[in-house]
Amino acid sequence: MQELKVNKLRTALSLTGVAFGIFCIIGVLATVTSLETNIQNEIKSLGSNTIYIDKWDYSGGPDKPMWKFRARPVMRYEDVELIKQRSQLADNVTYLVRAGDNITYGDNIIQNVSVYGIIEQEAAIQPINFEVGRYISDAEFNSGSPVGLIGYDNAEKLYGEADRALGKQFEIKGKQVTIVGVIKKEGKNFIGWDYDNCIMIPYKFCSQFIDVKNSNPVIIAKGKETVTPAALMDELEGIMRQVRRLSPTQEDNFTLNSVEAFSKAITGLFETVDLVGALIGVISLIVGMFGIANIMFVTVKERTAVIGLKKAIGAKQRSILFEFLLEAAMLCLMGGAFGLLFVYVLALVLSGPVGFPVYVSLPLLIITVVICIVVGVLAGIFPASKAAKMDPVVAIRS
Repeated sequence: MQELKVNKLRTALSLTGVAFGIFCIIGVLATVTSLETNIQNEIKSLGSNTIYIDKWDYSGGPDKPMWKFRARPVMRYEDVELIKQRSQLADNVTYLVRAGDNITYGDNIIQNVSVYGIIEQEAAIQPINFEVGRYISDAEFNSGSPVGLIGYDNAEKLYGEADRALGKQFEIKGKQVTIVGVIKKEGKNFIGWDYDNCIMIPYKFCSQFIDVKNSNPVIIAKGKETVTPAALMDELEGIMRQVRRLSPTQEDNFTLNSVEAFSKAITGLFETVDLVGALIGVISLIVGMFGIANIMFVTVKERTAVIGLKKAIGAKQRSILFEFLLEAAMLCLMGGAFGLLFVYVLALVLSGPVGFPVYVSLPLLIITVVICIVVGVLAGIFPASKAAKMDPVVAIRS
């Protein structure tokens, strides 16, 4: 510690190299892991063990031209009952239409609100949490009653406070809709349903004023607990081909999009991003390691006489070796501590003003300590070996 205090500039340069390396590795891993966690949580909101039957293929790619999918027929409400009757593996099947429109209450207007036309089984596949109120009843679904659910942000914008929205009415396309439930605030969502800025109304009601064919209708099927997504997809493919009356030579005019497959694709993508981030951090650490090695060589040179004196009074080679390795490891641990401090500042910035939560997990902290010790040992092994092998007489005379 005295050596570090005396040679402040040298110490600062060495610690900076290690700190930057740790910041790159842990910062990138923490940010990427947090991003993956957030996205995976949003994917889970789409429903577990669910298959989205749509004319669009969600995986995209150059081999999937848009014109080909655009020409496909849209999903029909009548197909839901046919799938229910023929499927042995599906636990629930629902139908959903999506559109964007304006809603008003008095002089207040909200533009481009996400409008979801749903049926009874929607809540069974995608659970909805309520701030106040309830779900739409079966009787209201069957009769196409002008009732609906409203997202938390929309309720605040129209009525000042979300709790005050219950029982109030808003207008859409000249129709008055009574609010029976306010959906609990979900926060920012990049994948899945925009619950905070949506309204949900019965399909039979919304079909009166929304063009269903141009509102991205989709059928969502959820498998039973013991059924795998692959088995459910195989069964649904056969059922949909029967429903669409496709001959064996005709290709599918629909796509089965698996939530689990999407989740695995995201995991694979982030594994690549993690690898790239780790490589950047490793390069930075190598630069820092050379800085530590240079300092240790200088330290050994400065303390040559002290090393000789220690060996003259009985210090063994392993004692000298351990002393310098410990010093190198301590330098790296101190640099790692500064690197973690920078990561903490990054997490505060992203979680606060940016609104993107970043988590530094215990495994990442353990990885930091291990990396610092390993880097310290690697950086100090050659200078320490040189010090341990010194001839005491020659060392003292120097």
